[in-house]
Order: sequence, then structure tokens, then C-alpha cells
Amino acid sequence: MDLLALATPFFLLAILLELGIDRVRKTGFFRSNDAISSLSIGMLSVTFGYFTKFISLIFWGLVLRNFALLDMPLAWFDTSPRGLSLWIAAAIGWDFCYYWSHRFGHEISVLWAAHAVHHQSEDYNLSTALRQTSSSFLFSWIFYVPLFVIGFPLEILITVSAINLIYQFWVHTQVIRRLGVLDYILVTPSNHRVHHAQNECYIDKNYGGIFILWDRIFGTFADERDDEPVVFGVRKPLANWNPFWANLQVYDYLLFDARKAKRWQDKLSIWFRRTGWRPADVAARYPKAPTDLAAFEKFDPPSSPAVQRYVLTQFGFATATIFLIADLYVRSGVQGVLIPCLLLWVQLYTLGLMTEGRANARQVELIRLLLVPIGVAGLMLQFDLTAYEDKIWAAVAGYVIISLIWLVRVKTPVIKQNYREEY
Repeated sequence: MDLLALATPFFLLAILLELGIDRVRKTGFFRSNDAISSLSIGMLSVTFGYFTKFISLIFWGLVLRNFALLDMPLAWFDTSPRGLSLWIAAAIGWDFCYYWSHRFGHEISVLWAAHAVHHQSEDYNLSTALRQTSSSFLFSWIFYVPLFVIGFPLEILITVSAINLIYQFWVHTQVIRRLGVLDYILVTPSNHRVHHAQNECYIDKNYGGIFILWDRIFGTFADERDDEPVVFGVRKPLANWNPFWANLQVYDYLLFDARKAKRWQDKLSIWFRRTGWRPADVAARYPKAPTDLAAFEKFDPPSSPAVQRYVLTQFGFATATIFLIADLYVRSGVQGVLIPCLLLWVQLYTLGLMTEGRANARQVELIRLLLVPIGVAGLMLQFDLTAYEDKIWAAVAGYVIISLIWLVRVKTPVIKQNYREEY
């Protein structure tokens, strides 16, 4: 049973509920462009994961088969006192490993390059929770190896990992303020808001997934202060809505410094040094501008109501597509979702361009719409959908024609914004 898949509809309903509360109270916690960007990045992460999740499963399986200290049959994990104790031990063990994975994800540059995606949003709401990286498969699995060395079954650890992630969803909100004694034990919205802050007093704090006790034990806890409002985001702003660039931004900065460094030791070590470290020669030639939170402004390029309506409608189709992809994945595996994933990724990219007001946004969206029938034709051949051919082509033709007519009538304000501004 895929707990995350089952939880996804409830995630979306909760986001809509929080959005409704935001609109009624006029708190301004939601901006449509930022929320769509976060959800697009989450969609990219989920669908890209179909092609990469096997990496961690292979390594964990190898460790479990060859290095496990204990043989723990699945039958042990029942509803008996012993079974429940083992479930609790697995959950606590996973959260402990998550703390260190999360902490090193902030303290080592190459790990931060993956994790930074989750922190780039300059808003803080439930959509931020679904803003997840697509490159964590490279290293994050390493931190959980000790649990497999102990001998916890793969199925149990996958389940508690899903529970851990599901728990973390609700803490990404500003609607809930303080929760009294729970703030001392668990990761709560107040505790996690601190974690997403740029403020100097909050940087690199509150790494726990479920339990904030790890931070209190290891000296990484900071309380949310009334006299220090949280400024969300990262010190080097993403400043665009491109879901692919969001995943590549920090890697690009590290590659830039590695290329410019003169010493080969620096070219290699920069990836594994403390976050923010730069070779002395590179820092001297390409100094970073100091951070001034007093002058901080959210990235919010102008967008016409017509563009917003078009983007929101197309994003609705993207949301429906990801549920279709999930169903195809269950039915036919990774080979069955390649074409729809490619179509979805192009759509998420073009929606980002249109939201930003890029000069080429409409041309790229036009190309995407023309690619849709080609992709559908490929799917029909792959799955032999001739029995539904007429209905499918009628739906595709209607979608493409209406979208093209609408696109022609939409005018996008053009902004100038470089994806990367060198130091």
C-alpha cells in the first residue's frame, strides 16, 4: 500500500482549505504564482522519482541481505505489544536518521544543492510542503543504511518513512501558531517556520522530522521569537518559476566556483565542504553581495489576469495528468509512464515561463500544445487503445483547439530576468 499516494488527495484538499482561510482572513500567506511553482516542483519530484527510486531500493536491499545483524521477519511487526514496540522503534529510528540526513543536507554543499529546492519558496503554506527535490536519490539513502544493518525489513522502513513525510506536511503553515507543550516535544508549525527562515538567528536550526527533541539534544534548536518575524526563502534567491532550474541552481553555483578555482583540491573539495565555503581565489574575484533582509523583496513578476487564468486552468490539467500517471505506473510500471511524464514536464516548464512573463513563453507553449497529439498517439500505440480511439481524439482535439484559441488571445507582460546572476 502506497501511503503517500493515498494521502495526496487529502494534501490537495488541505491546501484548498488553507487557501480559503487565507482569502477570508486576508492574511496574504498564498500567492498563486509561488504556490503553483511549489506544486509544479513537487510534481516533477514525484514523476522523476518513478525513474530513480530503484537506486535506494537496490542499495538498501543489498545491505539487508548481506550485512543485517538481526533477522526480523515481517510477522514480528503485528499488533502485539512486541510488534507495536518494534513499529515504534522503527519509526523513532527513521526519525533519528532523518534528523542527521536533514542536518547534513544543510551543512554539506552537495547535499544542500539537492535540499535547497525545498527552501526556495518565499511564502510558507501547505503548498511549500510538497515542494520537494528531484535529486535526493543521489545521497540521501545513505543516512538510513544503519537501520538496514540492524535488520529492520524494507517494507517496514518504507512504511515508517511515508508516515514521517506525511506528518511533516501539516507543519508547513502559518495558520497554526503556538501549541504549548507540544512545541517542546514535536516538530510543530512554529518550530518548522524557524527552519525555513533566512534570519541569522534561525539559520540551520530545527532539523527534526517528527520529534524536535533531537534538536534540543544536539544543540540545533531555536524558538520562534515574537520580536524576530521569520523571513522565508534562501539567501541566494531562485528568482524564477522554472521547476528544472530550481533543482539545478545550487549545483550550478558550485560548478561555477569549481571551474573558476585554480587549485584542483578546491575544485574537488568544494562539493563536500561546509555550506557557503568558497575557494579564497574565487571569493576574491567573484565576491558575493551581502544579505540585507531589511531590503528583502519577494520575487513577484507582473502577470495579467488573463495569463493567471490560463496558467491556473492548464495547471488543473497538469494535476489531473499526475493522477493518471500514478495509475499508469501502478498498472504498467516505469515503461508505461515515460511519454506522459515527458508531456507533463514540458507543461510544467511552459507554465513557469508564462507565469514569469518570458518573451518566448507563448511560442514554447504553442510547441507544447502541438506535441500533445503526438504524445497521445504514442500512448495509443503502446497500450492499444483503439477501442476508445474516437473519444480520445475528440477530447485531445477539443483540448488543443480551445487552448490554442485562448493562447492567441492571451498577452503576457515581458520581464527581463537572468536565471543566474554571477557573483
